[in-house]
Order: sequence, then structure tokens, then C-alpha cells
Amino acid sequence: MRRYLILKLLAVHLVVIGFVMVIVWLAIDTLAAGYFVTLMEKYNISPEPAHAMFVDAVHRYLLWACLAAVFLAVVLSFVMMRRVLSPLSRMTVITREIAAGNFDVRVPAGTRDEVGQLARAFNRMAQSLEEIESLRRSLMIDVAHELRTPLTNMRGYLEALDDGVLPPSSETIRLLQDETLRLAQLVEDVLQLARADAAHERLETAPLDLGKLIRETLETLSPEFARKSITVHLHTPQAPVVVPADRRHLARALRNLADNAARYSPEEGAVDITIETAARQVEIEFRNTAPELVSRDLPFIFERFYRGEKSRSRKHGGAGIGLAIVKELVEAHGGQVAAQRDDDAICIRMTLPRPAP
Repeated sequence: MRRYLILKLLAVHLVVIGFVMVIVWLAIDTLAAGYFVTLMEKYNISPEPAHAMFVDAVHRYLLWACLAAVFLAVVLSFVMMRRVLSPLSRMTVITREIAAGNFDVRVPAGTRDEVGQLARAFNRMAQSLEEIESLRRSLMIDVAHELRTPLTNMRGYLEALDDGVLPPSSETIRLLQDETLRLAQLVEDVLQLARADAAHERLETAPLDLGKLIRETLETLSPEFARKSITVHLHTPQAPVVVPADRRHLARALRNLADNAARYSPEEGAVDITIETAARQVEIEFRNTAPELVSRDLPFIFERFYRGEKSRSRKHGGAGIGLAIVKELVEAHGGQVAAQRDDDAICIRMTLPRPAP
């Protein structure tokens, strides 16, 4: 690429030099030489010898100037290649390293011109690829870790049954069934997370009544709320709140938020769900008591497989994927989701865009 670019730059310079030289040469032969002859005749001087000397001298100097310009063009092309276009050559090398799996390489971007802007854009792309690769590796490690626990438990029970250490009782079968269901739920959560990632390109939006959809979601989880004696309050405006959304995906996000509130609220706790409207967006807030949650967990609760040390420990079940699915689905709809601590409660706010009334 270096030789090809330097030849192109040199060719451009040579074309300009040649064009200027032809114009000047013709101008001397036609106009300047005629003016010179006229001037000699005005002062009664024979123009023939002087005219020949004048034209020869000008042509000679013009050729020397052309050679100097060509030399300067070669030098400038080389300098431009080394100092201005060197990031392009560096990018070629770095793309090979990125293709080989080395994502931490960067292109020097010291200039502020177009080449420097291209280098900085290339570095941002490389950084994004590095982050994606890091997330992929973390996801594989987390999934393997989550799968290992139930599989190890099942293996231990089966080996104990095979060795006769444990009797084949209904209690042992129930424990094996619990581990199997836990494993199946983890696989289903990972599948739902993958579907949430793909939702950005597969949304089938239609006008939806948010209040009605939330009521249907709470109805499906009413046994869980009743089992823990959790009080649920839904605050909605008088008029229906309609947003353009994919019913299946939005219902999944709302169910995850409601399930999260039911799972981490203590016995006889309370869950408040509020819908507020603005000119161009709708805000849905899930507020539930969560005394065990600490503030340092808040920035990470939407990360995949994240659990806090207390409120998101394994005793509540789940693999730490539910809120990550919510984040993916809400962002697929062009909205945002955030969490904050409010005394002994956690507030998760989900905003969705809607057309102006």
C-alpha cells in the first residue's frame, strides 16, 4: 500500500508540474518571444541573435526548474507518506492482529486532520471489539460456572445412589428433580437473553395499553405475591396509557421486573408500581422493599449473571439474568432503565418513548 500511495501522490504532482511547464513553455514561445522581438525592433536592435539566446536561456532555466520541482515532489510525497499517511499503513498491520484475536492494539493518532480522525475512529472500533470479546468470554465463563453447580450436585446424588450411600427415596428423587429444574431454568434464561439481544432487529410494534399489560402480568404472579403476603399497589392515570411496543417482548420485561420484586421482597413486604406520562415518554416505576440490597450493587444489577453478596444470593434462586434481559428489551424499544436506592427500598425506573399527543 505504501508504494502504491506514494506512486499516486507522485503521479499527481508530476501531472501538475507537466501541465504548468507546457503552459509556461507555450506562453514563452508565443507571447514572451513576440514581446521581446517587438522591444528589440523599437530600439533598432537586430532581434535574431538576441531572440535565439533569450528563448534558449528561458527553456534551459525552465527545464532546470522542472527538474527541481520533480525532485521536490518526490521528497514531499515521501514525507507525506511517512508523516501523514503512516497511520493507514499501521491500520493494515493492526487489522491483521485484530483478525488474529489481539484486540488491545491501537493506531497512533497524533494529528487532528482527516487521517487522525480516521485513526481515532479505528481505535474506537477496536475498543468496541475488545469489549465485545471480553463480554463473550465472561459470558462463557459465567454460563459454565452456573451450569457446573447443578450438574455437580446431580452427579453427586447419582454417584451416591449408585454406591448405595443414599437410598432411592422420594426425597432423593425430589432433590434430583429440583436440580434438573434449576438447570432447565438456567438454559431457558440464557436462551431468553439471546432472544433479547436479537430483539433490536425483530420488534413487531403495535399500540399497547400499559396499564392493562401490567395488570395481566401481576395476575400471573399473584400466587407468588400471596405466598409471601406481599402487598401490591398499581398507580395508573385515569386515561389508558398507550405506547408503540412489541407485546411479547415488553410483557417479558414487565414480568421480569415483577418477578424480581416478588423474589427479593421480604415476607409481608410491599410493591408499588407507578405509571407516569410526559409529552414524549412514559415512565414505569417498580418500587419494592429490599432491606438486604446495598448501594454498591446498584451500578451492576443490570449486568449479566451479577448477584450481590446478600439480596441477590443463590437462596433467592435465579442466575442474575432477569434484569439483564429487561435492559436489552427496553433499549430495543428505544427506552432506558435505571435503578436507585430509596431508604430500605429499591426503585427501578423504565422509560419508553411514545408519539406526542
